[in-house]
Amino acid sequence: MGNLSIVTIVIIVANVLISYKGFGDFNFFEKYKFNVGGIKRGEQFRMFSSGFLHIDTQHLLFNMLTLFFFADVVIQDLGALSFVLVYVGSLMLGSLLSLYFHKDEYHYSAVGASGAVTGILYSAILLRPEMSLYMFFVPIPIPAYVFGIGYLLYSIYGMKSKSDNIGHDAHFGGAIGGYIITLFLATWLFETNLLMIGLLAIPIVLLFVLKRMGKL
Repeated sequence: MGNLSIVTIVIIVANVLISYKGFGDFNFFEKYKFNVGGIKRGEQFRMFSSGFLHIDTQHLLFNMLTLFFFADVVIQDLGALSFVLVYVGSLMLGSLLSLYFHKDEYHYSAVGASGAVTGILYSAILLRPEMSLYMFFVPIPIPAYVFGIGYLLYSIYGMKSKSDNIGHDAHFGGAIGGYIITLFLATWLFETNLLMIGLLAIPIVLLFVLKRMGKL
């Protein structure tokens, strides 16, 4: 993990340049952010462009560091072109899930590469569930699949409680994108990691069950 390929550099540079343009140009930021009202007026480009804008430098840095650490896993196992497909597909599915959950909130807005980055993270976990992850507040290694399941369960909690300004639905949509696209591209996982495929699907199934029951 952590080796920068050309495609990863291009994506990081694009995020940095577009985000900094948004930091200093309010009209640019407003035009290209995810906004339900704007999308319903026909500005579907916001669903893609918003994935390259960030609220501030800290938000940008967190997303780019996460991408830095996990991009190489996906590139090594799937190739650069498939990595881009996972990234873009996860970005779009994150936006689609946000639109689904907030379709009646005309003024709802969001920005950030979190959906795309979460898709890369979930893809890497699916490809290498045996990885150990370290968190700043946990001094022991956490199995990657445990982290992935726990992260999505936390996202469901965040979507239900609405106690912060984090776009949990975009994160979750991105994870779904990373999960589905990776399985489509890496069909061998059904032979080698069927148990992990099932375990990592649990929070995804739970989300839609809760939604259908009216709990979200």
